Amino acid sequence: MSHDTLSEFVAATATRFGIPGAAVGVWVESREVYACHGVTSVENPVAVDPDTLFALGSVTKTYTASALMCLVAQGRVDLHAPVRRYVPELALADERAAAEVTVLQLLNHTSGLDWSVIVEPGEGNDALAGYVARLADLKLIAPPGTRVSYSQAGYNLAGRIVEKVTGLTYEQAVASLLTEPLGLSHSLFAPLDVMTRRFAVGHNRGEDGRLSIARPWRPGGRGNNPGSGLASSVRDQLRWARFHLGDGRAEGGERVLPAELLRSMTEPTVALRGSSAGQALGIAWFLRDVDGVRTAGHVGSSDGQFAELLTVPGRDFAVVSFANAGPDGTPFNQAVVRWALAHYLGVVDRDPEPVPYDAGRAAEIAGRYENDAMALVIATDGAGLTLEVGIKPEIRAGLAGEAPPDYPPAATGLLPGDGDEYLITEGGLTGQRGFFTRDATGGVVGVDFGGRLFTRVRTAVR
Repeated sequence: MSHDTLSEFVAATATRFGIPGAAVGVWVESREVYACHGVTSVENPVAVDPDTLFALGSVTKTYTASALMCLVAQGRVDLHAPVRRYVPELALADERAAAEVTVLQLLNHTSGLDWSVIVEPGEGNDALAGYVARLADLKLIAPPGTRVSYSQAGYNLAGRIVEKVTGLTYEQAVASLLTEPLGLSHSLFAPLDVMTRRFAVGHNRGEDGRLSIARPWRPGGRGNNPGSGLASSVRDQLRWARFHLGDGRAEGGERVLPAELLRSMTEPTVALRGSSAGQALGIAWFLRDVDGVRTAGHVGSSDGQFAELLTVPGRDFAVVSFANAGPDGTPFNQAVVRWALAHYLGVVDRDPEPVPYDAGRAAEIAGRYENDAMALVIATDGAGLTLEVGIKPEIRAGLAGEAPPDYPPAATGLLPGDGDEYLITEGGLTGQRGFFTRDATGGVVGVDFGGRLFTRVRTAVR
């Protein structure tokens, strides 16, 4: 495919979804192809280029995991060791869990920790230590190692391991172990560093359809850096993808990771159920079979910014897509990634078809579900199902600065099989999949959304 063809698709798709600025990179047949569209900000417009910085959100987790793998290679960390070997002060709501949770369980989201804790967004060198000190306040959703539930807290704790083992701040350690040897000069954590470069700001679309700037630029503060704090360019992210497709060496030949350890990151460690992210988790990477081809990838979001990175190890292929507006940044990235897979590799990625509406099954699952920070409502009007999700009012009130808007009710269908898996079919969450959890009596007690467990708190919403 020509550069113009990719550029045309990106421009048309960004226009269709109302995305002010987007950056896309493809690694195919040993060459890089880029397509950039639009501007960094609707208020202070600067053209997006391949070196424009976007907030990576949870794609940062691939860096935290890779930094820990570097320490594994050095013999300084054992993936199967308890976290307390490296963070002896760790306190959790359950003492047995605190004693037993392992490093690997943080990296494949089987730690049993809920999503996150809300802390003051400090920027000092003690911010991550302060975050970890608050983990005793966080609910445990399951004993360690018994189920998958996506956890920001788990990755922030993993970042604290990096600090304790290296004696450096998390950001210094990632630079020393990864970004400097790999030449990722446009990958930065500190907002004061980011602001000296060309960078995208997030946007959110209001009820009137107009876009507004998402403020603050990076919510959550430095204590969340291991889970979501990196800003980077599409050019750097394509280089990052190429590193993970390679043999563990930097482009100049310097050994960063042993090849076998690098490959182990894309080997399944735990199976996933009903997930749009994939069928299994490696170490940080979500593994998915698409049209008979194995992929490894990760997505991320920050307030009004969305990122997706997908690799196809067997084809030496990668695609990176950034968008700077919600709620349609995720559907935009998904459309770009699917187009790239189809046009460059002939690999077709489609959502499954929901089954016809069943009033009995709908009534069984309709209700309110919550985790530590968010609430999810599934409702039925007798003809269809909808799903809405948003930040709890008490959490929103305690956040510094503005928070992203909630996702309004969106059409949702149940998938073939046992009736416990679902697919969102419209809006900014289009394509998201999940499943319902039942107790020993068969009653629906929870729902997985975005890989996170939400516990049922009310029996029905009609």
